[in-house]
Amino acid sequence: MKIIVIPDVHLKPWLFDVADEILSDRRADASVCLMDLADDWDMAFHIDAYEETYDRAIVFAKKYPASMWCYGNHDVSYIWGRTETGYSPYAENTVIRKLGELQRLVLGRDNTKMGFVLRQDNVLFAHGGLTQRFARWIHPILSQSDVDEFLELLNSQRAETLWRDDSPLWYRPQYGNEVMYAADRYLQVVGHTPVETIHMKDGVVSTDVFSTRSNGTQIGESAMLLIDTVTREMQKIPVEH
Repeated sequence: MKIIVIPDVHLKPWLFDVADEILSDRRADASVCLMDLADDWDMAFHIDAYEETYDRAIVFAKKYPASMWCYGNHDVSYIWGRTETGYSPYAENTVIRKLGELQRLVLGRDNTKMGFVLRQDNVLFAHGGLTQRFARWIHPILSQSDVDEFLELLNSQRAETLWRDDSPLWYRPQYGNEVMYAADRYLQVVGHTPVETIHMKDGVVSTDVFSTRSNGTQIGESAMLLIDTVTREMQKIPVEH
């Protein structure tokens, strides 16, 4: 299956327009959004931007029921009451309400389409990245025996387990040296950590190239990842905005 990856959104609803065009042109079969729909520099008071972004995500999810959604830390921080950098108390009610709407839509159709780590064929998708050590900590036996059953268990976890630096929400393989989960079998595609280019290192593909510096300038290249989840063949699709 060819998947277009929508990296960390951070109040940029036009990223869904780009993915929409790629899917409409049948260059991809489905999409994965690595979320972090909420929060950006100096946007705490701009509740309309939060509303617009989640509304655009909901419209996208309605149009593309095969779309998959990996929770980001900036999304679940609101429903878990865990404040962090960029958290907007003014947008709190909006995020909780709109994320709930998105969850009911996606999970109501297929509860395998939204979670912390999702699998499609030979590729795992996560916001930050799943390590072997964290997986064994969750369940030392199941994590090594049945990937899909283990991911179902992992995706049922909540803040007490996942709000930590080594979880799939927060881990940064770009700077860490942990062995990634099932690295002999699966490639991982992640966001979370801003990078200058979409690239693969040690079996992890980093895609967060649209995040910005505090002055608003984009950190990375303007491109989205298109990946074949069977062959793992990858292509960068340039994005004009």
